[in-house]
Amino acid sequence: MKKIISLTLFVAIICVPVFAQITFEKHTYIPKEGDSLLYRLMRPLNNDESQKYALVLFLHGAGERGNDNSLQLTNGVNNFASNLNRKLFPCYVVVPQCEKGYRWVETDWKLPSHTMPDTPSVYLNYTIKLIDSLIKTLNIDPKRIYITGISMGGFGTWDAISRWPKKFAAAVPVCGGADTSKADIIKDIPIWAFHGEKDQVVLTSRSRNMIQALKKAGGNPKYTEYPELGHNIWGKVYTNQDLLIWLFSQTLANQKK
Repeated sequence: MKKIISLTLFVAIICVPVFAQITFEKHTYIPKEGDSLLYRLMRPLNNDESQKYALVLFLHGAGERGNDNSLQLTNGVNNFASNLNRKLFPCYVVVPQCEKGYRWVETDWKLPSHTMPDTPSVYLNYTIKLIDSLIKTLNIDPKRIYITGISMGGFGTWDAISRWPKKFAAAVPVCGGADTSKADIIKDIPIWAFHGEKDQVVLTSRSRNMIQALKKAGGNPKYTEYPELGHNIWGKVYTNQDLLIWLFSQTLANQKK
């Protein structure tokens, strides 16, 4: 058993760049329910305590689930920690880890559609409580809370803004899916969704249908579909400087009341 655990940790360390291990602090959040949520936190570069900074919530995919508090840094999120982006877009980045056997949204992501569950998943619920606690203790601008996620985290992104539409200034779901009946609730949230046309894991129609539903409801979402790519598109998504410029320009104050 010890050999297996050691191997898992070794693989996690290999997958996650050394700079990420250093830049993203390890933390554990203990909700009132008595359970725990592992998460990583990146603080703004040259953090000025007299200023308020944006916060980016990043929800990882299914392959990064676990209890090592490292694997969730494997895909996508490290671009926020590049030297250039930390200078251009100083912010807090929170990366919680969902345990194996759980999902950000308790639904089958291979289905062509789903109905949003009545209650949020255990780990999404913990994550929102974590964000609320950080807003109280850190110099975070509550009008600039952004959420993004990949694959399973893309589903979580759609689900979170549907449940807490007044909390997020913008959302970037990547290769995710949503309950199209909730489009009217989130139509005023700035959303930029991404998907690969050749995705064999999550149907591309999941993003297309939600974008269509948002437009029908009167929303103005952005959507980028990569015709030659499949599921693993996050390397391309998060290196898109236009996306980051767009994301960090959003604020709750600019949304319709």
